[in-house]
Amino acid sequence: MNCTSVHTILAWWSDSRNLCIAALSCIFLYVIINAIYQLAFSPLTAIPGPWYAAISDFWLTTHVVRLQQCKIVQQLFDQYGPVVRVGPNKIVFRDITTMKSVYSVHKFDKSAYYKSLLTNNNDHAMTTLEHARHVARRKGYASHYTTANLSLFQPEMHDFTLQLVNILENLGGRTALDCLTLFRQLMVDVVCASSFGYQPGALSKWTVDSEDALSMAINDFPKRGILRSAVPTWAWKLVCSIPNKRFRQLCDSDKIMAEFVSARVYETRSQIAVGKVDQDDLEKRPMLRRLLEYRVNNTPMSDQDIISECMGHLIAGSDTASTTLSYLFWELSRRADIAARIREELDAAMSDSKAIPDISALQTLPYLNAFIKEGLRLYGAAPSLLERVVPSSIAKNGEMNEVFDLMGYGLPAGTIVATQGWSMHREPDIFPSPETFLPERWLNTSASAEELARMNQYLMPFGTGARVCGGQTLAQFMLRIVVATVARNFSVVAPPETNEKSMDMRDSFVIFPASMKCKLAFVPRKY
Repeated sequence: MNCTSVHTILAWWSDSRNLCIAALSCIFLYVIINAIYQLAFSPLTAIPGPWYAAISDFWLTTHVVRLQQCKIVQQLFDQYGPVVRVGPNKIVFRDITTMKSVYSVHKFDKSAYYKSLLTNNNDHAMTTLEHARHVARRKGYASHYTTANLSLFQPEMHDFTLQLVNILENLGGRTALDCLTLFRQLMVDVVCASSFGYQPGALSKWTVDSEDALSMAINDFPKRGILRSAVPTWAWKLVCSIPNKRFRQLCDSDKIMAEFVSARVYETRSQIAVGKVDQDDLEKRPMLRRLLEYRVNNTPMSDQDIISECMGHLIAGSDTASTTLSYLFWELSRRADIAARIREELDAAMSDSKAIPDISALQTLPYLNAFIKEGLRLYGAAPSLLERVVPSSIAKNGEMNEVFDLMGYGLPAGTIVATQGWSMHREPDIFPSPETFLPERWLNTSASAEELARMNQYLMPFGTGARVCGGQTLAQFMLRIVVATVARNFSVVAPPETNEKSMDMRDSFVIFPASMKCKLAFVPRKY
């Protein structure tokens, strides 16, 4: 190498180093200027909260990826009060009046966060940000989730629940099994029967050591959403190429469900085309048929939209109910007083332990319903922040305003606001001893009519306002049917490995135990 080459290399190195220093200096200067603006000049400066959260979303994101956002937001409310700034442009609140204003009165659009929950890379009702577009989409499936319509599917709900009972009887309480997995198989069968008129046999495929691939994909999807929301779009394909089998399964969860639902759509469309649909079943139509028949201005939904919508319902209907059921039975395993009281009520209501009452009868059992409500308060499966965006103008007292008044703080358009069920359900003035599982608080013998009405106002396990979960009626059906039938037939025992530490809640929009499992043994009752 001659001297000229050496000098050329050194000059290039010097120029490159200078460019790097200049770039880093610009980045540092931007960070400093942004921090000064956010802390001193932003319209949100007066709102209380940790200073480091105000200058960057990074701090809150660290808690999101650690699966502890709900808890950290609760801690912020305890420290700073009912309104807290948790990001440069994000405000969280805990207030019933503001909740009604944001979600019910003004019906703010959703934030871009929900796009991390796209199914098959396409919108469904939950990820449709604009309220007006969501209204049109919701009409396509709303009639499916009425109490009258879901009651028609009770035979399938009962059959699958009794299949679950048979599995537990065969195990005889000798083996502690993961309830999260087993209940998810049950819910997959129920949701597929009511949504597609199809039976995937998830329960029949289940063994103590394995689960159905579709069920696993449903469980993986929320975690995939958290990961995708934390990773830049350009880096997502790189992340999904990591050579680890289990990690690839998680990344492919969307694809697995899309293939399953696509097959159901094309099967049903073919049956309709050749006239194989039984005319006697026209009243008892699965949700998929309703979506295929749905029209907006005489225009049918595209197959892509139908597939994405059905995927959204499959995920929401299966994973959430199985989680709440698991926590409910964990409570029965460690609270002998509650177990004895609910069994006493069920023994009287179900003289034949295998004859499941109609939902109308189950809904009249005071303690069962109090038990379910308390479970939804503490273990509602989706207690996370429900992000909305302040619009450009807001009607108030007959005038249009450019600033939204949130408990005395003026928020400009584009500000993200949110509350979370986790905190609303733990308001001590409404729910004394909020961390204690206490079904009695919901009985009219323990609380006045006014107190019960107030508690019900704060209870939002399925969301709130115009975007409340469309499938909540199905969840309410299955919670009552499964708890009543299983508690009537079994005593629940938790092994040492299932304890406060293993069941400590984590959240990725939905909740799950820290151990990712809820192992319980179901011992047949002796009469």
